[in-house]
Amino acid sequence: MIAQCETLIGAVFDWDGVVIDSHDQHRESWFLLAEKIGRPMTEKLFSESFGMRNEQIIPDLFQWANAGDNDTIRKLADEKEELYRELIFRDGLRALDGVETLLQQLRDHNIPCSVGSSTPHKNIEASMELIGLSGYFQAITASEDVQKGKPDPEVFLIAANKINRQPKYCVVFEDAHAGIQAGKAAGMKTIAITTTHPADTFVDLADRVVDNLRAIEVIELVDLVSRA
Repeated sequence: MIAQCETLIGAVFDWDGVVIDSHDQHRESWFLLAEKIGRPMTEKLFSESFGMRNEQIIPDLFQWANAGDNDTIRKLADEKEELYRELIFRDGLRALDGVETLLQQLRDHNIPCSVGSSTPHKNIEASMELIGLSGYFQAITASEDVQKGKPDPEVFLIAANKINRQPKYCVVFEDAHAGIQAGKAAGMKTIAITTTHPADTFVDLADRVVDNLRAIEVIELVDLVSRA
């Protein structure tokens, strides 16, 4: 039964805060951009932006552009991400605790892994290059691939489709509340990692809450997707 279930499972990973920790570089890039364009920026605003796409953050949360002013939104988003990539190549990156071990286990059990992130493709590809884990992922779904950001389930549904897995057999790994909500809306099981928010804030949201991915075994994923 376990072996049969394994052949159906898919693993869907958010990126920042799950596979890598680039919190400081994201923070610095937003504050640098705010200073450059003369706009206000606070720690509260930055915290509230976790899990959201730039197309939501810039007009709706930061109010740095009018909704529908796509040229300005795209220009600011591109500037921010260029700053971010400069910072990660300056500082370097490493995979978070337990990530490579879990990815190796998943590969050993022939469970495909798909990225489902609000991060742009260029950022994911750049950070994959830095941490050297690109061979573990069969697909990437990034901000450019979706019309709606989390908590809408679109990104995770596309990510599951790219690895030919039904949503009910997928497990989402997330660090943001909006991401957990998106996973649940997609009909997937969810595991929250407490790199960004405290464990108690996920109690009524996620199927499981862990400090890092070292705490996860493949048998637990089988158990999760086997539940009604």
